[in-house]
Formats: sequence, structure tokens, C-alpha cells
Amino acid sequence: MTVSLYETQRAMRQRRSAAMKKGLVAVLDIGTSKVGCLVLKFDPEVQAAAKQDGVGALGNHGDFRVIGAATTRARGMEFGEIVVMDEAERAVRTAVQAAQKMAGVRLDHVIVTFSGGRPRSYGVHGQVEVEEGAVSEYDIGRVLAECDVPDFGEGAREAIHALPVNFMLDGKSGLADPRGQMGTKLGVDLHLLTVGARTIQNIMHCIKRCDLELCDLAVSSYASGLSSLVEDEQELGAACIDLGAGTSGVSIFMKRQMIFADAIRIGGLHVTRDICQALHVSEQVAERLKTFHGGLIATGADDRDFIEIPSPLDEAAGERRRVSRSELIGVIRPRMEEILEDVRAVLDASGFEYLPGQRIVLTGGGSQLQGIEELATRVLGRQVRRGKPLRVLGLPQAATGPGFSSVVGLALHTVHPQDECWDFEMPVDHLGNRSVKRALRWFKENW
Repeated sequence: MTVSLYETQRAMRQRRSAAMKKGLVAVLDIGTSKVGCLVLKFDPEVQAAAKQDGVGALGNHGDFRVIGAATTRARGMEFGEIVVMDEAERAVRTAVQAAQKMAGVRLDHVIVTFSGGRPRSYGVHGQVEVEEGAVSEYDIGRVLAECDVPDFGEGAREAIHALPVNFMLDGKSGLADPRGQMGTKLGVDLHLLTVGARTIQNIMHCIKRCDLELCDLAVSSYASGLSSLVEDEQELGAACIDLGAGTSGVSIFMKRQMIFADAIRIGGLHVTRDICQALHVSEQVAERLKTFHGGLIATGADDRDFIEIPSPLDEAAGERRRVSRSELIGVIRPRMEEILEDVRAVLDASGFEYLPGQRIVLTGGGSQLQGIEELATRVLGRQVRRGKPLRVLGLPQAATGPGFSSVVGLALHTVHPQDECWDFEMPVDHLGNRSVKRALRWFKENW
């Protein structure tokens, strides 16, 4: 782990801690098609007590309530990445200001999730001798500092998550938290997730231009998994497929930890554009047709179910075009099959077949298409269900659908954070190892 990266992440953790003490923080999902913002309020006294008793370095920050929520159409975004800074800034400001107005507060700190940056997972390992018989927090920091880190390329990529997913003490594996246990040799398997450095830099710059302080970053596939997978799925092993507009994210959980994440640069917006080209309509009309009439499994009745297509040219001539629903399904299905086939390739490359449980959960806006579960089951060859985000106190009814899984998951991540490397004091003179480990090798060997 590089010293500069470690210090940057530590600085963000300090800002997050300051926001938690004030009892008020915003979570922001910057997507390709929409920007969503939730304002969270929680009790600082509950937070302080939980911090003393919590397992994690930051502790469990207690219950929270959503007091403000807003969404707006995203602008200046492609594949989950900022391509036009002014437009992206305008969309973020609109969402944040609307959420502030609903909550009746002024926001200073924000935590962001995003879907771009081409996430890439690495499984890395570290091992040290325990200094004083019982494993201490300092020993945890030492073993994390000893983890081998891939060479990402000079300035090309940055680590956004560094999650200790498995500890080993004197050969005993599968430990979630070895602190206080007696032993002599401590090892750790770390899931390191990297994204494109430019993507992070653009998001940080956008948040700064909006006069906000960035407290943390998370990939949307991770956040979606936290809100869409039930406890048994996270424990036994499951994959969350976040079908977004510009990208489709994949996250795999095991033993309540994210052990793999990836994304393919294709999503629901590509389906909309296919409809535009096939039916010669605007993107707004195509999106409406997909949302209200789209599907993936055609029946005999769909041949007789005709949909009127609004068009200014046709109306001027006194005519209205009509297409059957089966024709619309014929446009949508090939692209969704392509997305699911790419997802299957990612799952096959990740080692998903080694999990004792292989449930797949579909979420995100694209998962609302009728027939998606049947098609995904056939293409992926595994049990599939559609997932919605967990209900949280104060969340508006309009924000309870699959399209809001990432922002709700980010709220859960914010108030119940999992330990990461940056949450521990690490000896900086040990940072900087540079050898590559194959992603998920630790899982295949130990579970």
C-alpha cells in the first residue's frame, strides 16, 4: 500500500468521523441516468456508545433516519463517469439542494457512490508474527501493511476498497476478528478493489465545486449488494447484479464480506438506444416505451397488443404509428441477453462456482423489465431472484424500488461501515510491497 493512498483514505475517514459526530450526513449516488441524494440523521449519543462497544474501528453508528430525499436526471455522464463537468455539477447541485430543502438543513459532508472506473478485484495476502501473545489492534495494522499490493500503473488506478475478508491465526482460517485471541502467527486475506484514478479525481473535483466535503467513496455494486442481499445470501455466498443505465455492476459476497466486484460497460441506456434506432423515435419516447410496455418473454397475446407511438411528424399527417408489443420485446431481448451473457462471463472468471451458495440477485433499474428473472435463470444457469433495497426509517415510498438499491446501500454502509485498511494505524515504513496475487485465490484455497 502506498503511503499517499493510505493518508488520503485516512483523511476522508477523519472527515466522515466529524460528520458522524454532528449527526448529519448526505449520501449521493451519481449514476449515468440519475443522481439520487438521501440526508441521514442519527443520534450522536448512540453513535458514541456504539463506538466504544463496536467490533469495527469506527464502530456501529446506531440507527438512523432519512429526513431528506431527492433525485434528478443525470447530465454529463457516460458509463458512470463524468464527461462534462459543468453539467454533472449542475445535476449534483440540483439533487443536493432539493434534499436539503426537504430536510430543512444545510449539508457540508457527502459520501458518494458511482458505477464507473472499470473496477478490478485483487486478492492479496499478508502475514506477521504476533508480538505479545494476544492479537492486538496494532498487530492487525502490521499484517495489513504487509499485504502484497499489485502494481496498478503510475497514476492510472487507485484502490477504493481494501477489505480484510479472512484472518488466519496459527493455521486456523475463517476468523472474522482475531483481536484478543492467543497465537503466534497472524495472516490476512485482503480484497483490494481498484478503479480508474481519473474517474475518482473527476468526482472529487465535482464535489469540491459544489462546496461540499467528500467523506468517503464506494462503488455502486458494493452498495447495491449491501441493500439487496439478505443475511443468509451474504453469509453463504451470492452475487448481486446491479443493472444500471450505463453499466451493469457485479458484486459477490461470502461470509458477509464482498470478495469480488466488476462491471461491464453496457446497461439499460443501450436498450433505450436500440429502441430509438429500431422504431425511429426520440430517446424520451423510447425510455417511456421500455418502462411502460417493455418485456422479455413474448406470448401469443403480445402479437395482438398494439402500442401507439407518438411522433410529431405522424401527428402532423393525421396518423399515429402502432407496433405490437411482441415487436418491442424483439428489440429489447437481444440486448438484455448480451448483458446477461457478459455477466455470466464475469461470474465464471471470478470463481463464483466455488461458493457453497450460488444465488443471484438482480437489482437496479434494468431489473424491473417484465420477464427478467426467467431470462436470467436461463442465461446464467442458476437460481435468480429480483431484489429490492432494505426498508430504512423515513425512506420515501418512491425511493424503495430496485433503482435505488445503490443509494440505500450507501446509507447502510455509511452508518454500519465494515473495517478497511484505512481504519487501522499501519506502520508506514512497511507500506509499498509490489507483487501480484490472483484475485480470489485465497478463497479457492481456504473455502
